[in-house]
Amino acid sequence: MQNKLSPMRSNLTPMASAVALLVMSVAMQAQAQETEKAAKPKEPQEVVVTGIRASLQQSMNQKRNADTFVEVITAEDIGKMPDKNVADSLQRVPGVSVAAAGGGEGSFGENDRVALRGTPFGLTLTTLNGHSVSSGDWFADNIVGGGRSVSFSLFPSELIGRVTVHKGSQANLLEGGAEGVVDIETRKPLDFKKQFNAQASIGMVNSENSSKSDPQISGMVAWKNDASTMGILVQGFHQKRTLSRAGQENQIWWDKVDVGSPIDSAIKGAGTANTATSPASGAITNFLGGTAWFEQQRTRQGGLIDFQFKPSNDVNIDVTAFQSHLDAPNINHNFMQSLGRFVGPSWATTGFPSSAITGTLSQGVISQLNVGNPAGCIPCSGMSSAVQEIFSRPIAESQSQFFNIDGSVRVNDRFTLSGKLGTTKGLGNTVSGAMGIWMPWTGGSYTINGTDKAVTYVTPGADKFSIGGFNNGAPGTPGAPYTYGSHVTANDKEDYAQIDGVYKTDLTSIPTVRFGFRAAEHKRELSSIGVNALPGLSNAANLPMSGLTAFPGIFNDLGANGAGYWTFSQSAVNAWLSQYTNYSGHLLQNEFTIKEPTQSAYVMADFGGEGFSGNFGVRVARTSEEVTRNEIGPSGNFEPKTYKNSYVDFLPSANFRLDVTKDIVARFGVSRTMARPELGQMAGLDLRDVQGTGNGGNPNLKPIRANTVDLGVEWYFAPKSMVSADLFYSALDGYVTYGASTGTFYNQIQKKNTVYAMSTPINTQAEVKGLELSYIQALPAGFGINANYTYTLGKETGQAPGSKCGDVLAPDCTLIGTSKNAYNLGVFYEDSKFSARLTYSYRSGFLNGTSRNSAAYQNDIGTLSATLAYQISDNFSISLDGKDLNNPLVSSVTKTPGAADLPASLYKNGRQIFLTLHAKM
Repeated sequence: MQNKLSPMRSNLTPMASAVALLVMSVAMQAQAQETEKAAKPKEPQEVVVTGIRASLQQSMNQKRNADTFVEVITAEDIGKMPDKNVADSLQRVPGVSVAAAGGGEGSFGENDRVALRGTPFGLTLTTLNGHSVSSGDWFADNIVGGGRSVSFSLFPSELIGRVTVHKGSQANLLEGGAEGVVDIETRKPLDFKKQFNAQASIGMVNSENSSKSDPQISGMVAWKNDASTMGILVQGFHQKRTLSRAGQENQIWWDKVDVGSPIDSAIKGAGTANTATSPASGAITNFLGGTAWFEQQRTRQGGLIDFQFKPSNDVNIDVTAFQSHLDAPNINHNFMQSLGRFVGPSWATTGFPSSAITGTLSQGVISQLNVGNPAGCIPCSGMSSAVQEIFSRPIAESQSQFFNIDGSVRVNDRFTLSGKLGTTKGLGNTVSGAMGIWMPWTGGSYTINGTDKAVTYVTPGADKFSIGGFNNGAPGTPGAPYTYGSHVTANDKEDYAQIDGVYKTDLTSIPTVRFGFRAAEHKRELSSIGVNALPGLSNAANLPMSGLTAFPGIFNDLGANGAGYWTFSQSAVNAWLSQYTNYSGHLLQNEFTIKEPTQSAYVMADFGGEGFSGNFGVRVARTSEEVTRNEIGPSGNFEPKTYKNSYVDFLPSANFRLDVTKDIVARFGVSRTMARPELGQMAGLDLRDVQGTGNGGNPNLKPIRANTVDLGVEWYFAPKSMVSADLFYSALDGYVTYGASTGTFYNQIQKKNTVYAMSTPINTQAEVKGLELSYIQALPAGFGINANYTYTLGKETGQAPGSKCGDVLAPDCTLIGTSKNAYNLGVFYEDSKFSARLTYSYRSGFLNGTSRNSAAYQNDIGTLSATLAYQISDNFSISLDGKDLNNPLVSSVTKTPGAADLPASLYKNGRQIFLTLHAKM
């Protein structure tokens, strides 16, 4: 099934697989060199400063000399920490926030998204070597709703030479990042001092929760000719990781108790024994929630090839090809209690005796619920205390690739032309299917213990397989197995071409004028195919009983029920799905195509004098949007409908840098920037058929424009040492929030068109402001310290009708992604042989997303990482890295107007330990 349904597979696997041979080659070359050295008399050798301190100095030098607000991370920064992708390193930069997921799906133990200054990911543009780069997602919700924010899981740290974070803006930066640009730069073959360079790493990662060790292999070879006029660089990587995540998901379905339902009748009539002061109808209870065990095998592989040709100092041509493929099949075992669903809404159960129900009503929430299993209960035969939904994704993959040609020619001493021509593609592809099994009614209870602790679910019989009760509308025996799912694929592509010019003038105050033009066409296509049940699926006798297994003991560490609950193995579920389901029939309402041609031009002048410098200019960008999606027409059938919009943006900017003294630099920047809305926000559709809710796109969304002011000062008080402070303010016009609406869509469970309560993206206004502080110092005896702190205030100011901020009774104007407080604390030690580094990164809670009824906030989180490295010889070193050493709890809370906060989700991925042998020559 995988080969048939996967539209794109990696063709760089041989490169990654060959890295192991490279390790052997480096080892043999190193041994030969050691033998040759032993035979020769010792000669004075050049001392080259490398390591953590040299990296800090290099980064600070580039920051100090820049005319704009930038942060720089070099390859050594990345290599000296357990940074397995670029986002891991960026989280330690002031003003940068990261998340280990693209949405509300929870953490997967690897940082995946990057945002600047407490704003949503889509407001930060990520480029690679200065050009755009497409990527994909393997998680269906992100495939549907995303499209612009880059998944950093596809970019391993081994590829990187330098990362520059542009917090301010200037006219020659590519538009699309309202809050800034992150530019990832790869190494170039002609940049190396030696004619031949080779590096390789071979190691393993041990994931605590899965108790498995997986290989981590990467390598690079760079060569240039004697004249340094031609060179080639080849890099490859092949990295695996086995994830086992303990989780509790309570946010699946909180809903209100119906008038006259068994819960309403029981708790309203409980008399003095009930401490509630208001009736239970309208109070929130848990309809579905419980234990979630997620398993995933991640394999990231790919590589980069760079050919550079420089026949003279006046001509340079660079051709780069890159591909990264993440294969991430997974399964989520969901054992969900369903007491509230059957005794809370009157449409589910009408004859259950209220005398068998007790509970506690507090602040509009049923915080504790006990439901019995009375003898002779007639409606109990059609009820279920719990449901097991094992959601498998036998295919879950994402991919990023590009082909780029860079060229420059110096026409004369005054004038230089350069340009880029290329294409980039991204893929997100997921095949998903559920094995759903309802259990007989046994009664049970749940108790809410606070927003940062697990809910206590008690479901009698959860440790023994059973089936019965509710039949989900399927024919046959009560409790008949059922399925749902889809095959979702997003193909993202951009073709681009640009030309830039640099002209040196005779003016002392304005020595350089820069200008350029760029044209691109972006296209995104999303297809969605439904899963169909074949004969035999609803027959319980066809369940793969030989694959019956149990939830692991890692749930005890989470403080949640679940260890020992019954479930089926991933292989058993996949075999059952393969035999009793197929994928056919397009889900037309989910599919869309977006075409987005853009053109931009800029002019910028550099200025300077004694002790000051800067630039000013303007960029003009024109964007056309053509969104085609399927909507229900007058006939009641789906018909394609196209929306067309276009807009022009004038984006001026000015940056000033002043050397107050030889050690103190002051900066000021002002700019207008823009970001185009997420592609999925314009056309995506994500429905919850049982709940009757969903998120739908708005094809008429406008871009987000930002007017930004930056003010900062830096004091370089000693070598490899710096203290800095930056103030920033950004007014966002067109910020995307979510408003409430209704819409009619096809319900796959009910098999008919139904009305849904929808959350729809709309434009509004917002602002973000804050302070960034940074301190770096190299101390005596090889020690050093680095720390930074970011204070951010973000809020919506537009109060758009139907949005949370526009709620008259309980307005919530929190900006998505804004952590009020974030800090990083790090210490390091380094000598000629040994180095060690310890870092703690923290960010306070932030709004993760909104829906029709509530808002989801992620709670505070802090992570501890460390690395130990030993230089065995000039050619070999070994490192021991620890990631998430404090085994952090990733938790979230649901906030609903008029009710107490509710625990949403809790996850623990466990610690990760990396042991790696590095070789170079």
